[in-house]
Amino acid sequence: MTYSEAIEYLQGLRLFATAFGLDNTRRLAALAGDPHQRLRFIHVAGTNGKGSTCAMIEAIYRAAGLRVGLFTSPHLVSFRERIQVNRQLIPEADLARLTADVRAKNGAEPLTLFEFTTVLALAWFAEQQCDLVIWETGLGGRLDATNIVTPLASVITQIGFDHEQWLGDTLAKIAAEKAGIIKPGVPVFTATDDPGARAVIAATAQNLGAPLTWVDAAAAAQFPLAVGLAGQHQKINATLACATVAGLQSVIPVEPDAIRQGLVSVEWPGRLQLLRLANGAEILLDGAHNAAGAAVLRAALETDFAGRKPTLIFGSLADKKWVDICGILAPLAYQIITVPVASKRTADAAELAQTFRALRPAADVRACPGLADALNACKDRGFIVITGSLYLVGEALDRLGQACAGARERELNEWSGDRKSG
Repeated sequence: MTYSEAIEYLQGLRLFATAFGLDNTRRLAALAGDPHQRLRFIHVAGTNGKGSTCAMIEAIYRAAGLRVGLFTSPHLVSFRERIQVNRQLIPEADLARLTADVRAKNGAEPLTLFEFTTVLALAWFAEQQCDLVIWETGLGGRLDATNIVTPLASVITQIGFDHEQWLGDTLAKIAAEKAGIIKPGVPVFTATDDPGARAVIAATAQNLGAPLTWVDAAAAAQFPLAVGLAGQHQKINATLACATVAGLQSVIPVEPDAIRQGLVSVEWPGRLQLLRLANGAEILLDGAHNAAGAAVLRAALETDFAGRKPTLIFGSLADKKWVDICGILAPLAYQIITVPVASKRTADAAELAQTFRALRPAADVRACPGLADALNACKDRGFIVITGSLYLVGEALDRLGQACAGARERELNEWSGDRKSG
């Protein structure tokens, strides 16, 4: 199987977009030799901050000399971003080889893309003899395919509203799904600040005899170490990452220098990522796809970029609460360009523009047929913010020459909940 053939096969798995339940993943993992039984994990769930927290924990342990696997989703440009060892993407040849191997083991059984990818990643990390795997949930936690592992620690970042049609319409219900990663006796570390969500996590931890460590937002605001990721909100993610590392010191000792080095060198593309172009323009990329993420972006623009007059390029998926996101971001921009996202689930650019006009009458608002047209329309602007969807950020990275894989691999982020089970 070639890499192109592997991507084509994975594309076919998108027909079975989501399945809630662990039986299928356990079955396939067993056929693959249960590679997760030979690995150690830190399992991370949450609504916002998951990726950044995973990246920080990974960077710390890598700086400490460990061989660290990193499993995240979605990807921005290349599907291989989801499966990394010491921040090196799985090579194309190995992805193709393992795709063929896992497909052969599975036979003709129906399988979702995420189930398949989860087992493929486990096989790669075991083959690479990783000392530790930083293991991010896909959707929720309780019935997420990643939940077949028993980790060294469970980490739950901030909880907010997202994917309510599957996870629940209150933060307490969403927290119950995220808390599903908590295992008996396994320590839990969380930065959740909503009282209802905190109560659910606390009750789950107590019922399972899992030691619980809270990260306090007020204390996190005074976090003393330098962090390589932009934004004041990263302080709470860094505090959570450090609390996790501290809690596991008896299992995996880490020197203070490794913590400092890991945090200052950490990278996580597409989240308050500032690009400086050859013509002197600056483009800020941020995948703010829910209200909490938009609030973080707004805070960064008001503090780190105070006094700047950004042009906002905005696109969103239709199933997101994009009206709320527009309301948060509209007051900051003087020129707003809306675009469709490269997805069947895209919100209509004209409808987005109409909403922005109502929210920000003084702004120059227009809709463009695509990101390329939007970039051309504001090419003379000095400060551009591209946001609203990670899909859009991935396309921007591709078009701006920061990565190369193309739309075919970005399409692998597509899913619609076609197959679900309890």
